[in-house]
Amino acid sequence: MHSTKILFFLLILAPSSLLLGANPSTHIILVMTDDQGWGQMGYMNHPVLKTPHLDAMAANGLRFERFYAGAPNCSPTRSTVMTGRTNNRNGVEDHGFPLRLQEKTLPQALQKAGYTTGHFGKWHLNGFRGPGAPILGSDPRSPGAFGFDEWLSVSNFFDRDPIMSRQGTFEEFEGDSSEIIVEEALEFIARQTMADKPSFTVIWYGTPHSPFMASEKDNAHFPNLEDASRNHYGEMVAMDRSIGTLREGLRDLDIEKNTLLWFNSDNGGLGTIKPDTVGGLRGFKNTVFEGGLRVPCVIEWPAVIKRARVTNHPTATMDIFPTIAEIVGLPESSMLQPQDGVSVRTLFDSEPGPRTKPIGFRHLRKAAFIDNDYKLVAPDLDKDVYHLFNVAKDPKETNDLYQKEASIAQRLHKQFEKWSESVQSSYEGKDYPEERVDPDHPGRRDWTVSEEYAPYIEGWKNRPEFEPYLKP
Repeated sequence: MHSTKILFFLLILAPSSLLLGANPSTHIILVMTDDQGWGQMGYMNHPVLKTPHLDAMAANGLRFERFYAGAPNCSPTRSTVMTGRTNNRNGVEDHGFPLRLQEKTLPQALQKAGYTTGHFGKWHLNGFRGPGAPILGSDPRSPGAFGFDEWLSVSNFFDRDPIMSRQGTFEEFEGDSSEIIVEEALEFIARQTMADKPSFTVIWYGTPHSPFMASEKDNAHFPNLEDASRNHYGEMVAMDRSIGTLREGLRDLDIEKNTLLWFNSDNGGLGTIKPDTVGGLRGFKNTVFEGGLRVPCVIEWPAVIKRARVTNHPTATMDIFPTIAEIVGLPESSMLQPQDGVSVRTLFDSEPGPRTKPIGFRHLRKAAFIDNDYKLVAPDLDKDVYHLFNVAKDPKETNDLYQKEASIAQRLHKQFEKWSESVQSSYEGKDYPEERVDPDHPGRRDWTVSEEYAPYIEGWKNRPEFEPYLKP
């Protein structure tokens, strides 16, 4: 842990912040959990989980009730944050698929705008499956390749006492993974503040994804749960505590008012964890029902969001890039077209009218299409069976309106087909100057059997997070 180093930065920054005043540029922090369901927030009256720090953030900011992950699992959603484009446009079909180097990313755009950029935690856009391994410095799809000046990252999910990669140099850490990366991120932000430079910071937790490994202290909050659920929720206690550390650190740096802090999960909750993770919604992770796509989201930005409120405006991770682009004033050329997201900057001030652009999802052979209150769902495109729900009135998706409201169903179906054709064109590379996908772009692989990681296998085979994957 590096709390001593953070304290050093805070002490030397205190007088300089008084002399210089607040940095006129907005600091931006994107925080994302891994497998946290829509119902797993204290403010949702969860039966066992308390999240006092996230609740405090919501009580001071904008809480979204209809925020959607870009896809029902991890890598695809992360690609939508980076590009503003749905995952099938940018080639990240499923977990572990690599993001194409031909895409334009948010950190690249912010670099050009004068931001120093940092990534901390799970990456999972470099083409490797398996538990989170420290990313190699030679990896052509490391966070650095996509616009991060500094990074302390692993390839996928990670847990207690992780081994991580600081721009290619492997480092061992002790403690909870959420607290580790928040401390590291604060140290990064402090250095940029001291240099009077705006920072863009991405904190992607490994929590509460398996393997579930919480401390005994954090487990103690859930004595009546079975082991996996107890550890799952124990991890979330530490994650919420790290949110408190992050918010306190921003206050200590005197930049909290002009920092945009955006929190959300990467996909819906897990059906194997009890009590319920999705707040009674239908489906879980890997489905395109609400339980697989609707996730918790809170934005705090005290200088702009001056009145706390809850919004039901449909919003998605594809909207993050366009929103930040408007805030910073990025040129339109920063974003590869077509974009699937829209800026929701006006939502920070007041409730806008209906959403102007539907939200589409295509993940493997599943699809969904949301146009304000209505949602078209195709659980299996090969079966050519569709459902229609009014998710504003029926969030649990119990009343199929496909036959009853046939005109709306047909309209959404036509819109979906047109959108899907556009996505297919992008998938084939038509958006790139070359009008094709780079022929050297790889598929996904397991790092546990890859040539690149072969020199490390023997030394890692007894690590608890790797042992199940490295058994002979």
